[in-house]
Amino acid sequence: MTPVPAPRHRLIAASLALAGLIAATGAAAQTIPPGPKITISAVTQVAPTLPQYTRIDQPLLRDGLAQKSGGRIEVNLASWPERNVNGPEVLRLVRSGQVDIAAGPLTTVSGDVPMLDGVDLAGMNLDIRQARRVADAMLPVANRELERLGIKLIATYPFSGQMLFCRKPIASLADIKGLKIRTNGPSAADLVKALGGQPVSVAFGEVYTALERGTVDCGITGSGSGNGVKWPEVSTHLFTLPLSWSTAGYYVNLAWWNKLDAPVRALIEKTFADIQEQQWALGLAATQDGIDCNVGRAEGCKIHTLVKRPMTEVKPQGDVAATIRKEMIEDVLPAWVKRCGDRCGTVYNEVIAPITGIRYGAR
Repeated sequence: MTPVPAPRHRLIAASLALAGLIAATGAAAQTIPPGPKITISAVTQVAPTLPQYTRIDQPLLRDGLAQKSGGRIEVNLASWPERNVNGPEVLRLVRSGQVDIAAGPLTTVSGDVPMLDGVDLAGMNLDIRQARRVADAMLPVANRELERLGIKLIATYPFSGQMLFCRKPIASLADIKGLKIRTNGPSAADLVKALGGQPVSVAFGEVYTALERGTVDCGITGSGSGNGVKWPEVSTHLFTLPLSWSTAGYYVNLAWWNKLDAPVRALIEKTFADIQEQQWALGLAATQDGIDCNVGRAEGCKIHTLVKRPMTEVKPQGDVAATIRKEMIEDVLPAWVKRCGDRCGTVYNEVIAPITGIRYGAR
């Protein structure tokens, strides 16, 4: 069965609650003792227009920490484009100490730590609630890998459901056969290949031009993320089945983190706990909102931008979820274990399989 989105009134209520929580956070009193000023460099989010940045990172991380510390903490916050970051180098920036905190999808940085890609394999988590359960369960595993590099993952979050934006008419998944599709990570490429498409690697910031010029026929990104970077201007059809959630993380330089005074570190940890909860709530609300904005449903478009030329909504027909699950079992999961190593298959069966109901090696 295809996951049923939450009723629109619940999504709107969640957004209003989110705004209230942010306001309450901003009004909080100082919670750390006086001391020298602390300046934190942070680079988060693939575009400065995304609600993950404007509704959460800016008010909670940048402004919230300054307010709650009585001005003692200053966060120099920027998005990827503002610092010329493309994505794969995020962990290296943190590891080298060029930034104290950075954020990015786990699959994007998994070239350095392949285990991270297993948190949200394409086709594995069609429901955001399951994606959250897997991310929570895998956090200690991910940190065992990252701490060897001097990095710590302190919070996870999703983007809106990752969907196909196509410049050519499609009526079903079968229609992507032979099409050039920009994928957002190794497992998405495996899934597209298994479905007969041709995966293409294009940096997120360059996909608009690639779609416009026909270098690619489709691109995979969040329903809301695609809206935020104006993909509906250069694509016509939106296949509204979430293939994944581009589960992401906030990473800190471990040496810097361990040197922080205990009260300061506790305040930052509490801030990221709040950010994590609100980002997951936003991921749920933004998925349906992104669809509504992209296909021209003004009554449901509250977070993103209502497009002038609505896209054609292509709803999953039949038991598409069963097809995706089959490809995940037969192609996506084995390909990840091959890249990651046998230990990853063991970790998957011990940590993730009890949640997904899919075991590695099962046929």
